[in-house]
Amino acid sequence: MDERVLDTLKYDAQGLIPAIVQDADTGEVLMMAYMNKQSLADSIRTGKTHFWSRSRRKYWMKGESSGHTQDIQEIRIDCDADTILIRARQKGAACHNGYRSCFYRMLEQDGPWKTVGERLFDPEQVYGKKA
Repeated sequence: MDERVLDTLKYDAQGLIPAIVQDADTGEVLMMAYMNKQSLADSIRTGKTHFWSRSRRKYWMKGESSGHTQDIQEIRIDCDADTILIRARQKGAACHNGYRSCFYRMLEQDGPWKTVGERLFDPEQVYGKKA
């Protein structure tokens, strides 16, 4: 791949671009994370998603701890070239809270958030207890 294509994207001041991951078969939105040029290049090269964590200030591959990887089927960009859409096949859960999708809560009519997704694993068993 000609890596100059990565320079055609519009990254923010921190060198990041939002990436939405969508199930390639169902269209369900699985997660949203940020990529930098390196994580996007590695995603293209390996066919597995890699990201940059703003909160942990760390490069990571999806599934490196859980084994719940994403096999990339297609990568698209939006009309402004400032957002990436990745269509992938998810192995296991996309959400670190154990749900298939990170978007597992829905706003109820009267205001509270309702869990509507099914939990596929217990995060403490996969990642250990949070300190």
